[in-house]
Amino acid sequence: MERKYIVKGQKPLKGEIEVSGAKNAVLPAISATLLAPGIYKLKKVPKVRDVFCMLKILKHLGADFNFEKDELKINTQNINNVSVPYELASQIRASVLFLGSLVSAFGEAEVPLPGGCKIGKRPIDFHEKGLTLMGADIKLKHGNLIVKSNKLKGCEIVLDFPSVTATENLMMAATLAEGETVIKNAAKEPEVVFLGKMLKKMGADIKGCGEDTIYIRGKKKLKPVNIEIIPDRIEAGTYLVLGALLEENEVVVKNVKKEYLETPLLKLQEIGITIKEIDKRSILVKRKGILNPCKIITAPYPGFPTDLQPIFAVLLTQAQGLSFITENLFENRFLYVYELNRMGANIKVEDRTAIITGPTPLAGSPVKATDLRAGAALFLAGLCADNTTTIYNVELIERGYENIIEKLSKLGADIKIEVI
Repeated sequence: MERKYIVKGQKPLKGEIEVSGAKNAVLPAISATLLAPGIYKLKKVPKVRDVFCMLKILKHLGADFNFEKDELKINTQNINNVSVPYELASQIRASVLFLGSLVSAFGEAEVPLPGGCKIGKRPIDFHEKGLTLMGADIKLKHGNLIVKSNKLKGCEIVLDFPSVTATENLMMAATLAEGETVIKNAAKEPEVVFLGKMLKKMGADIKGCGEDTIYIRGKKKLKPVNIEIIPDRIEAGTYLVLGALLEENEVVVKNVKKEYLETPLLKLQEIGITIKEIDKRSILVKRKGILNPCKIITAPYPGFPTDLQPIFAVLLTQAQGLSFITENLFENRFLYVYELNRMGANIKVEDRTAIITGPTPLAGSPVKATDLRAGAALFLAGLCADNTTTIYNVELIERGYENIIEKLSKLGADIKIEVI
């Protein structure tokens, strides 16, 4: 059943908003539960669409799960299937994460080419190349990747690009492989470090997570664990920008790890936003006076995250002068620009750079989310626009933001949900 959000803008937002657990940390963690049969408890798990989609895949493979508040209990003792169904894999890019854990634990896997947000090319060549070097036989048949291996063997893998999902897949594959696997040019994102922490807790011999090179010496057996999910840095960044949209806003964002957001926080200060640390996990952002334009260039962590550039674009429509956002990761990340321009923004896209002229008042309009972060950006635009904004394709927003309507309504936002 399709729905739409109706957002009344220019409402001052005041109060506290808490960041949920990181979606992008939960998804590989769900896959990792296949590496050792047993019962796992994951705390601080967000109830978002992507998590439920991964859990449906896990259930199809033979696992059981149960949610109690924000604690997710997973039982992988009865896995009886190594084939991921197309109807679920087509909905979520992270379905590719089942490749590494399945082939490592069971010697085979069948995973359809993944779906997810249409933000550009995200090839899985790195996954295939790494698994092939480890001794896996990979074939593409009827749109499915069919992987088989009598026993994966450790080797040296050099990634052409520090892909997060490729790094995570190969980490999981290496935990039960024979000998040592060395992953060079590895992704350094906090979610990768979290997966390394989980695998280490399960008994894996793993070093170097968060650095250029990861070393993993395979073990014969791992064990189930209990673990708490790290805070979602992209959700945190979204709410920090939210607090800076109107001068009347007074928003304290809770459950924030500042070390995950060093680059975005520096950009907020450059734009002219006051950042006040309330305590180690809480931040107040405050806008006063004219906002400064700035240049943003997306890059792998610890650079500026691609997931936050649409969010910052909304803020920069209110800055004085020319701002530039260069997108280096996904070529279709600027699909939201057309929708923001419909609301009154002045943004031109030249090659991989968006040129934002501000300030421009935003006016409520009907708009359509083209992907998860674009949808969040339109949501923020609606909150600072005059009159009413109607947002379609809201299920994309719900892929990554837990209880967003409830959280924002508590701050004073005027949002209604209507069935189409």
